[in-house]
Amino acid sequence: MLLTEYLSGLANVIDEYSRTGLIIDSELSADYRTEKIGIVKGSVTFADNSILVFTEYLDLKYKIEKLNYSFHYQKQDGSLIFRYDNARHKPPSDALDTNTCLVEKYLPQSLPH
Repeated sequence: MLLTEYLSGLANVIDEYSRTGLIIDSELSADYRTEKIGIVKGSVTFADNSILVFTEYLDLKYKIEKLNYSFHYQKQDGSLIFRYDNARHKPPSDALDTNTCLVEKYLPQSLPH
């Protein structure tokens, strides 16, 4: 899969939900390292004015591999709903590579599909 195809698929899903009124605003961008490796960044504002901000560093050579990712979802007032990422936090969260933050607590968690 090419990065342009991945981005197009993501844009199609966002567009579909925008037509229903669930999504009221969105931004997407890509930083292409090669045609199959790059960084996708975006934000989605939902009808209740909550916001999802995300970054994915992708390698699509053989399969969809998310080398690094961050998904941050917050209420309109800025309070955190959840955060998924695979950043190494200090102090480490049980020495695992993936984390979920719920109300400022980091819990081991795999990225949802």
